[in-house]
Amino acid sequence: MERKYFGTDGIRGRVGQHPITPEFVLKLGWAIGSVLSKSDAEQAGKKTVLIGKDTRISGYMFESVLEAGLLAAGVDVKLLGPMPTPGVAYLTRTFHADAGIVISASHNPFHDNGIKFFSAEGMKFPDEMELAIEAAIDEDMTIAPDLGQVRRIVDAAGRYIEFCKGAFPENLDLKGLKLVVDCANGATYHIAPNVFTELGAEVVAIGVEPDGTNINVDCGSTKPQLLADAVIEHKADLGIALDGDGDRLIMVDEKGEIVDGDEILFIMAVGVGGHGKRTEGVVGTLMTNLGMEVALKQRGIGFERAAVGDRFVMERMQKLGWSLGGESSGHLISLEKSTTGDGIIAALGVLAILIQESKTLSQMKQGMSKYPQLMINVATSYGKNVVDSETVVLAVTAAEQELGDRGRVLLRPSGTEPLIRVMVEGESASQIDSIARQLAEVVREAAAVL
Repeated sequence: MERKYFGTDGIRGRVGQHPITPEFVLKLGWAIGSVLSKSDAEQAGKKTVLIGKDTRISGYMFESVLEAGLLAAGVDVKLLGPMPTPGVAYLTRTFHADAGIVISASHNPFHDNGIKFFSAEGMKFPDEMELAIEAAIDEDMTIAPDLGQVRRIVDAAGRYIEFCKGAFPENLDLKGLKLVVDCANGATYHIAPNVFTELGAEVVAIGVEPDGTNINVDCGSTKPQLLADAVIEHKADLGIALDGDGDRLIMVDEKGEIVDGDEILFIMAVGVGGHGKRTEGVVGTLMTNLGMEVALKQRGIGFERAAVGDRFVMERMQKLGWSLGGESSGHLISLEKSTTGDGIIAALGVLAILIQESKTLSQMKQGMSKYPQLMINVATSYGKNVVDSETVVLAVTAAEQELGDRGRVLLRPSGTEPLIRVMVEGESASQIDSIARQLAEVVREAAAVL
């Protein structure tokens, strides 16, 4: 069955445009409730679904209509209010709910929104569940004879704060550390500062005044320069930047230098953070910097690449039996601590490593040398047809031969925009600049004749 609504990270789009409209979300809620009610039918009692959201203004509207659709299908609803995506995953398990739903467009601007789903185990919905929901969306909506009921969980934030604190080694604390924490005016605004403060750190909180429209605006993990400036201004030990729904982490060291997801993942892999275990392997993506792969292999740590997207990273981690993986954007997964990417948990993991090894963030990241990387976006709606064209394939082969084992080439159609992403990586910045621009021109010419 061809997917009409679900992408690799739930359903996402511009508010008011297909499929993110109130009418669609109402039907979506009903479809989810109907599918859940039909599954495990032998188990008595109503199904229960948790709903959390980030701070964008459209979340209130979608929360109401999603709730109405679920209630119409006979499913009970528990409302969490503003809650990070990983917090919803955790609370879904804690409350033994049948599913968890997050209303969020993550790192996107406020006028976008989306809906993410978690199973009872706190994992992303399996394919068969998503396909069943898509089929139900096309059915006529009916009202269950036994309507669902709704209640609000008033201590949801406190429960998640305690979970995060519990993920930090009991024999350590953050006393003596000064941290700047940027919550991107998103779902962690009332949670992240409390976590680090209650563990003993002195916290300077920024991006903690959401107004419904300022989520991710010039702040957070997508715009870490604000954090970098604040770290220098306040003479902090380091900075922590989260995105709008709290599942991504970018850091800033004491020198004001930005530390991206690849560097953080490297530190998590090689550092001693209190668990005492050696990391067997790490899953990255096609976009993971080659420097990390080289640095890990030099230390005898395995490395595998998955397609871009946390869903694919998780699938590869589970297949290999590895517990650590992530993306350059800062979506980092540690299955020893959480079932999904969690910015707060990842930050605590790094802090534990720094304390255990008595090093600064800038010192820890020195173990990995990032290779120069250049990506050029070429506008075209032809996608894979361009990438697979003969002239482009020949150009890529020639570029790979020129780079040898000192670099790599990646051409990837965007999953969200009419673009071909041309990425070249290697030891020489001038060489990759030349190769990337040549390849981009070949892609443009190939697209023009299609």
